[in-house]
Amino acid sequence: MTLLFRIILLAVCLFTYFFLHHSIKKERMRIEESIFWLILSLLLLVFSIFPGIPDILARLLGIYSTANFLFLFVIFILLLRLFYVNAALGKLEERVKTLVQNEALRDRREREKDRRDKRVKDSQNRETKEKRQIE
Repeated sequence: MTLLFRIILLAVCLFTYFFLHHSIKKERMRIEESIFWLILSLLLLVFSIFPGIPDILARLLGIYSTANFLFLFVIFILLLRLFYVNAALGKLEERVKTLVQNEALRDRREREKDRRDKRVKDSQNRETKEKRQIE
């Protein structure tokens, strides 16, 4: 791994840290969501400080260059993250669907109850009018 590539990795890690810190401070990102990015950034920081680790991993996996290994590694990690986010999104969509259906049923019950109450009140009013007319 070249010195320039190591410096770029280090700069990206530092930028990620400050960006996450700023986002959390401004409440644009929750701490739970930022943990993934912090861990990934720290891992890349370790790779930039100790370039022998990715070299060894690249050789073990039969990858020609360390840079290709790092790109493949990051793509793999991001695909895992994408899968996790899609799974969470699916759960949230299902919850929203259930909430909307429950709210629609509750509204329907309220409207039916209001109609029944109105019919009962109307019939009571008619009975009262009929009693007055008889008297």
